[in-house]
Amino acid sequence: MCDEEMVDRNSMRVFMKNKFVNIAGYKFVKISDKENLQLKFREFCLDYSLLGTILLSSEGINFFLSGHNDNIASFLEFLDKDERFRSIPIKQSFSENSAFRKMNVRLKKEIISMGKEEINPSIKTGEKISPQKFRDWLEENKDIIILDTRNDYEIRLGSFEKSVNLNLSTFRGFPEAISNSSLDRQKTVVMFCTGGIRCEKASAEMINQGFKDVRQLDGGILGYFESVGGQYWSGDCFVFDRRVALDSSLSETDIEVCFACREPLTPDEISSRKYIVGQSCPYCFGNKN
Repeated sequence: MCDEEMVDRNSMRVFMKNKFVNIAGYKFVKISDKENLQLKFREFCLDYSLLGTILLSSEGINFFLSGHNDNIASFLEFLDKDERFRSIPIKQSFSENSAFRKMNVRLKKEIISMGKEEINPSIKTGEKISPQKFRDWLEENKDIIILDTRNDYEIRLGSFEKSVNLNLSTFRGFPEAISNSSLDRQKTVVMFCTGGIRCEKASAEMINQGFKDVRQLDGGILGYFESVGGQYWSGDCFVFDRRVALDSSLSETDIEVCFACREPLTPDEISSRKYIVGQSCPYCFGNKN
């Protein structure tokens, strides 16, 4: 049996076990008809019983959807009919239930918010590095800076070994955090985020700030899991849907979210006396507001 056949059969077994297909994708591309696209996407997703979020702005599209296999396939065919969105790389996972509760198609100023209009990833961004090459560099203990561009609450759940944490509460703080950091601008930087979109903008900002060799992990953490597994990764990966976090096999974990403050909680934190369902957790216990 060849490797390709093995992958196909494994995928079939996974799909039979799990009812829903979850996809994510994005593209930085000029969009001048976002209001019209909003109506078309909303109508299509409602007709095909898809749940999730599609973000549209003049700089591009960013989407996260969950649905049955045939309906997801129909959406991708629908997407490919517009040459601007043709062949967008898709990250895929499976779950027993839909990863989302409702369907939203939103118009935004940015599809990922950094607050710097001069940053245009469709024109300039950091070079992409494949998951395989990044893993090879980690095996070689190559002298690089491994930079996590995600928020602090995401990093608490897991990250790559020896990665740099900028202690961000939101991605909009990235430009200032990099400007104030002591990172060596002459060294090779490999940055990563959940699916890649934050690194598109973050890498462009770092180039503008004088970093000489900025790489972004192609497909982000989820792409790394899909391609090479969990080598050199410790913990789980936070995702912005009902599943909360995935492990390196792209399976849902036992991480939960505090209803009061929205912090992700590990099993140990859930067992804390400060965790009261719907009221508090170790991160917000005792807060009056």
